[in-house]
Amino acid sequence: MDDLRKIKNLLTFIAVILAFAAVYVARDMFLPIMIGMIVALTFSPVVRSCSRVGIPTPVSAAAIIFGTGSILFLGFYLLSGPVSQIVSDAPAMGNELREKLKGILASIENVKNASEQVEDLASGGDGAAVVAVKQPGLLAFAAGSIFNFMALTGLGLIFALFILASGDLFYDKLVDAFRTSSDKRRAKNTARAIERQISRYFLTITLINAVLGLCVGFAMHFVGLPNAVLWGVVAFALNFLPFLGSLFGTVLVAAFGVLSFDTLGLGLLPAMVYALCTSFEAQFVTPTILGRSLNMNTVSVFLTVIIWSWLWSVPGALMAVPFLVMLKVICDNVPSLAVLGNFLGTKTLSEAKQ
Repeated sequence: MDDLRKIKNLLTFIAVILAFAAVYVARDMFLPIMIGMIVALTFSPVVRSCSRVGIPTPVSAAAIIFGTGSILFLGFYLLSGPVSQIVSDAPAMGNELREKLKGILASIENVKNASEQVEDLASGGDGAAVVAVKQPGLLAFAAGSIFNFMALTGLGLIFALFILASGDLFYDKLVDAFRTSSDKRRAKNTARAIERQISRYFLTITLINAVLGLCVGFAMHFVGLPNAVLWGVVAFALNFLPFLGSLFGTVLVAAFGVLSFDTLGLGLLPAMVYALCTSFEAQFVTPTILGRSLNMNTVSVFLTVIIWSWLWSVPGALMAVPFLVMLKVICDNVPSLAVLGNFLGTKTLSEAKQ
């Protein structure tokens, strides 16, 4: 019996590894599918509510998807001008930034040279050449191709349109795949719970990020940083990235603050205000509003963000938490996955039973 259990566990582990490898190899194909599923789950309650008041499901689905696509396109269009200007001015801005930070950079360079000298002494100073394979930079990997991302997002929205327009057909097919009435009921309840949790998460976090963007925009205007509206939009967009968004935003604001003000202290003031706003949101606002419904520990969220960022770069980081919400709901409704659900949650098994 123990041997059979060990074989079963080994086969399960191999199947998980093979599935992960398949997703990695075909990640460009799976990305629009994941985008479509998450968008469909987010707006399914809205489409169902429209159906109750007499609006046909295909009409409401088309209006929601075309509205979402138009908003995304408009956002890309409005940001394309400032972003293009920043990219074109990047070399000059980099030189100016290095000039203002030359004292700090000189100290770092001295430490680097001293470290290299210590390494030469430790290796015997034989002067052997070391060939290093240059890996692509993190920013280059994260950025990817913007046109490819937009195309995949468009495909995902089209896929979401088909799912939403079909109404409850997807749920009916899912329920029909199970034999017993208890399994059918569990499958339907699980699907509805996933829909509710993801929809609540995305709609709530969008509202929170919109308020954060307004606060950051007003704060940047108050401290005198140029393009305050742009920084409000940046805060809104980057805050969808768990952990990484606030860090990237703080670094960007710090760089532009140093370039915009005469002294280093004043230049870093906008970054400190930005970090204060995002930290207050992350530590108090979001946990207060989403804490009970999300019910996931920080370690599992951080690991999921790392893995999905490695798979799909920035789009993966955006979908990491919704995927984790989906997995947590499945684990809570499937007894055989209770151990994994316990790891993802904030409570122990003994606390959950009380």
